[in-house]
Amino acid sequence: QVQLVESGGGLVQAGGSLRLSCASRGRTFPMYTMGWFRQVPGKEREFVAAIDGGGRTTDYTRSVTGRFSISRDNAADMVFLQMNNLKPEDTAVYFCAAERVNWSTRAEDYDYWGQGTQVTVSS
Repeated sequence: QVQLVESGGGLVQAGGSLRLSCASRGRTFPMYTMGWFRQVPGKEREFVAAIDGGGRTTDYTRSVTGRFSISRDNAADMVFLQMNNLKPEDTAVYFCAAERVNWSTRAEDYDYWGQGTQVTVSS
């Protein structure tokens, strides 16, 4: 089973930046689609960004387009989410996830998940 661990969350002021990292503790495969999702208490898990196995195609939810950037280093089995110009509305627990078969932006399609890292953006 693929094991994912997120890091890099924290507290920042609005307009600041953070870079989240997702690392594997077990075996991972570079062909997997990788995604970032976020969730706040009482809300459904929300798609944030995804990147295909080769790192050539990306997609973002509308609210983060132009501010966030997903990337990957397949040799290192790592995925990143660079978050710039953060807003209070970005406050959430951010999860890294892997989808082993097909491209997807739906949380229900992802097969492996990390435990999440908290991002808090203050006004």
